[in-house]
Amino acid sequence: MSTLAGRVALVTGASQGIGRACALALAEAGATVALCARNEAKLAEVAAEIKAAGGVAHPFALDLGSEESIQACAKAVIAQLGKVEILVNNAGITRDTLTLRMKRRDWDDVLATNLTGAFLMTQAVMGSMLKARWGRIINITSVVGETGQAGQANYAASKAGLIGLTRSLARELASRTITVNAVAPGYIETAMTAVLTDEQRTAMTLQIPLARAGTARDIASAVAFLASEEAGYITGHTLNVNGGMYMG
Repeated sequence: MSTLAGRVALVTGASQGIGRACALALAEAGATVALCARNEAKLAEVAAEIKAAGGVAHPFALDLGSEESIQACAKAVIAQLGKVEILVNNAGITRDTLTLRMKRRDWDDVLATNLTGAFLMTQAVMGSMLKARWGRIINITSVVGETGQAGQANYAASKAGLIGLTRSLARELASRTITVNAVAPGYIETAMTAVLTDEQRTAMTLQIPLARAGTARDIASAVAFLASEEAGYITGHTLNVNGGMYMG
C-alpha cells in the first residue's frame, strides 16, 4: 500500500547502508525520494534500483561538512521536486580513538557532519514543511548516544546532541503538524561495522538479548513508520532499534 504517495522525502547518506535502506523503504511506501550523499556514482545506482522496482528517486550531491553544499542541495531538491515533507538525517562519520589521543580535527569533523550538518539541513528544508503545515523529521542517532562508548567520545557526543536537537525541534514545530523523532540503532551490519574483528562481533552479539546483529532494513522499517500518518501522534521520541542491547 502506498502510504506515502505524493510525499517527497530527502535522505542524507543515501548511497549505502542505513541511508540506502531508508530510501528504498520510503520509495516502496510511495514517496518520491531525494537521494543525497557525496558519492554520486553510488547514488545513481540506488536511484536505478528504486526505479527498477517502480519507485521514483533522484540523486543530489551533498557534503554535510560544508554549509554551502547543504544549502545548494536543499535548494536543488526543492527546485526540482517542489517540496520536502520528510527529512531523514542519516549521514554520519566516525573518527574513533581514545579521548587522550583524539585530535581537535577528529572532534570537529565528527560534530560538524553528524550534528551541525543535521541542524543545517533541517533548517534548510524546514520552510517547505512550515508552508505545508505537515512534516516528518527523523534523526538517526545511535545507542552510544545514550550509553556512551570508550574510544568514541566525539561520535557519542554528536549522537547525544541529535537526541537533544530532536526534542527541542519537536517542541518548536508541533503546532504546524510537524513531528520530530529519532531512531537509535544498536549493532547493525553495515560498512561502518564491517571493520570489526570476529572477536568483537561475538562480544557485541553477546550483549544483545535477541542474539543477533540488526540489519539496515530493521532501521528503515522504523523510519518508514515514523514518516507515516500512523505515527502522527508521536513526536520528541527516540525509538531504540537495538535488539534489547540497551533498554532505557
